[in-house]
This record gives sequence, C-alpha cells and structure tokens, in this order.
Amino acid sequence: MKYIYLAAIGIVDDDTLATLETSLWHEFGFEVRRMRPFGDPSYAFDAQRNQYSSTMILRELVRQCPHDAVRLLAVTELDLFIPMLSFIYGQAQLGGRVSIVSLSRLRQEFYTLPANRTLALSRLMKEALHELGHTFGLTHCIEKGCPMSLATNIHQLDLKGSDFCSGCSILVRESLDMIRKQTPEHLPEERK
Repeated sequence: MKYIYLAAIGIVDDDTLATLETSLWHEFGFEVRRMRPFGDPSYAFDAQRNQYSSTMILRELVRQCPHDAVRLLAVTELDLFIPMLSFIYGQAQLGGRVSIVSLSRLRQEFYTLPANRTLALSRLMKEALHELGHTFGLTHCIEKGCPMSLATNIHQLDLKGSDFCSGCSILVRESLDMIRKQTPEHLPEERK
C-alpha cells in the first residue's frame, strides 16, 4: 500500500493539517497519513535573510521520506526562500517525491490585513496542488486559473482556481495511474 504523507515542520495548527489531509485524499485518491512533526530546521536558517532555505529542508525531507510514500508534503509557518528569489510559497522536486509549502505569506496577517482563515486555507490548497503537481512531473501552466500557473505574488495566487486545468488534470491522472499499477496490490498474483 502507498500513501501520501503530510508533515508539519515546526508548529502548524492541527485543524489546518486535517483540512489539507481530507482535500488531498479527495484530489489524489491515496490515503493521507500524517507523520510526526519535524522540529525547527535551524540548519536551514539564514540569519542575513531571516528566512529558511527550502532547498536545505527538501534535502532533509528526501532523507526522511517513508519508503511507502507516493509523496511527502511538508507544511510550515516558516518563511522560505531560494537564493534567486526573495521568497517562495513552496518548492518541490520536479518528478520527485517531496515538497514543502509555507503558510507564512499565505496568511492575510503577513500583509497587515485582518485574519481570514478561509482565504488562507484556499491559498494553502492551491499551493499544495501546485507543489504536488511538480512532483508528478508538471511544469508551470499557461492557464492563469490552473493551480500549476506561476504565482510570484499573492494576487496571482488568488487568481488561481482550486482544480487543475484539463491538460494538467490528464497528466496528473496518468502519473497516478502509473503509480497505482506499480503498487503490490495492483500487480499480478505471481509477481507479488
């Protein structure tokens, strides 16, 4: 049996993780299992930027990814960066198994606006789909309403829909079908 694993890095609200867990199960059709939270990734902290290197965190996630994981999605409240950008909402291994999403800039409070939990959860789901889409081999989509479109600011992220466009949806389903065929319960009896 294969699973999508969900893990917090640091402290993440349990209700947020539970909502994401249910949404991922509905979207991808694999049982979602929650891992024990990872501690503070001090190894990835850049004092000059006051941010955390998502690339360094991804390396650790690769090391800790369970053998029965279809994918591992980590969620954190920490502000993330890669060297060429001032911030990122998330990062994933293209065609790999691990990804990370940051709630830091998905919350209205970051922009000194009143909290809006519904909006933050909507943004989180779009970003989770985006990063998991990369793990299934998808690149950025030209359709602005697709979760796979590029978002370099919060307004672009808010323009995205919560469903893959038809082209990206087909590619994700093909990838999921291949994974399901490779799992032991789908192999012919003599190959188990």
